Amino acid sequence: MHGAGPSHSPGPPTIYDVAEHAQVSIATVSRALNGHGYLRAETRKRVLQSVRDLHFVPNGPARQLSTRTTKVIAMAFVRPPEDEMSEVEEDSLLFIDAVIRGAELAAQRNGYSLLLSGVKEAASAEAISALTGKSDGVMVLGRVVAERRVAALSKRSPLVLLAGSGRSQTTVNVRVDNVQGMQAVAEHLVSHHNLRRFAFMAGKAESPDSTTRQQAFTEMVSSLGGEVAPAEQGWAADWTTAGAARVMAAWLESGAPMPEAVVCANDPMAIGVLQALHAAGTAVPGQIRVTGFDDIPVGRHLNPSLTTVRQPSQQLGSAGVEALIGLIEDRPRTLRDWVLPTQLVVRASCGCPPPSSGELGLLKH
Repeated sequence: MHGAGPSHSPGPPTIYDVAEHAQVSIATVSRALNGHGYLRAETRKRVLQSVRDLHFVPNGPARQLSTRTTKVIAMAFVRPPEDEMSEVEEDSLLFIDAVIRGAELAAQRNGYSLLLSGVKEAASAEAISALTGKSDGVMVLGRVVAERRVAALSKRSPLVLLAGSGRSQTTVNVRVDNVQGMQAVAEHLVSHHNLRRFAFMAGKAESPDSTTRQQAFTEMVSSLGGEVAPAEQGWAADWTTAGAARVMAAWLESGAPMPEAVVCANDPMAIGVLQALHAAGTAVPGQIRVTGFDDIPVGRHLNPSLTTVRQPSQQLGSAGVEALIGLIEDRPRTLRDWVLPTQLVVRASCGCPPPSSGELGLLKH
């Protein structure tokens, strides 16, 4: 509640204290103090009230901070250490690389530079905080920051979360329609191919994307009269080609009954499943069907070519930039949750006729 007195830490109040007190970003405090840029009247009033409540007086460095814009936006994403990267796991980075391309083009179009930061999974909030001092705002792709820390970070700097990397009322979330995509896969396999028994190759347990895709597929299959093997049976990998190949090989060696189709949460894992099945002499799609999610370019060149869900990876990056710049410049906005459409791409690995030479696959709406 404003007017209740200072709640900042001991010492002179800072621009970060003002931003937290007013529940805005430091970029918004900047515009309220220097009078530049668009700012809604009620927001400006709230910031100036916080300045009075905290008895904030900008000194030289603070004044520079309050008026500073770098025209740089940062993007943090999970990238494995180089010494742990094999040629196989490089497939897992194709989605990230596509998102980066889209973000870079959108940043240039808007007159911003893009600062990239590959970090280890579950990096500390301090690693992201360092980016806030070098940029006007930050995008986060993947499980870079624990969800409990997102709200605090978003009070220090404009923050956009990409592709199911968390949720917060103080951020903008940009994601693809996982539910739409997985429902389309389920309907195609059950209704078109008359399949009933499935396994779902999940990604990491803490991934919101993997969880949403698995739940949507399982529920749709169930509603159509099919069944999905319980997750406890071990149908889970780590998003990588090698991880999925190990899981599939172990299942084949166990002698357990095989599903009619293995539906994977991303394309790299689908490639791993195909590799393990090929090594075991199991024909795809003759004996078992396989599908993915992403539509990375290599999928169309496999034998059999990969049926998958196309998510607009580059558009995800560009939409994230547009959303972030909207926060930085405090543009009027109505959406906190941007959802981009997905499409089923039918190729040979599900049992459909392979596309003609030069075709990428049949899009199903």
